[in-house]
Amino acid sequence: MLTQRPNARPERLRRLGGVPKDGAGAGRRLTRLLINVTVQRSLGPVQVVVPPESMVAELIKAAVEAYAKEGRRPLLPDTDPGAFELHYSQFSLESLSREEKLMNLGSRNFFLCHKPRPAPAGGDCRADEARKASSVLLLLPLSRLINISLRP
Repeated sequence: MLTQRPNARPERLRRLGGVPKDGAGAGRRLTRLLINVTVQRSLGPVQVVVPPESMVAELIKAAVEAYAKEGRRPLLPDTDPGAFELHYSQFSLESLSREEKLMNLGSRNFFLCHKPRPAPAGGDCRADEARKASSVLLLLPLSRLINISLRP
C-alpha cells in the first residue's frame, strides 16, 4: 500500500514579519562567511568565520590561528601565515592571490599548504653528496675488475 504525499502549503511558511514588501529583503547582504579550510596532512577542515570583504591573506592567517588554537595534529612546523598558500583544492597547482577578495572566489572550501621552499643558490647540497657517493660506488667494482684482469 502506497502512502500519499502530504500537500504543500506555502502560506504556512511565511516569515514571522510576513512576506517582504517590494524587495525590502533584497537590500540584505552577507555579514559573515563560514569557510572550510583543509590543512595539508590534517584529517578534517578548520571552520573559519570571516567578513565577506576579507582577502585571502586574512583567511590564511585566521585558518592558521584556528588550527593552532584547536591543538590539531599534526602540529604546524611554522605558524607564520606568510609560509602558507591557499588553493581551491589539493589537486589545484596554482595558489590563490593573497589580494583576492573571498566574495570573488566562488567557493567556500579551500586547501592550505606550505609554500614550496626554493632551492639554495648553489644547488641542493644533499643531491650533490648523493651524486658523489653514487659515483664512488660505481668506481669500486670497476677497480676490482681492472685488478683481476691485470693479474698474471
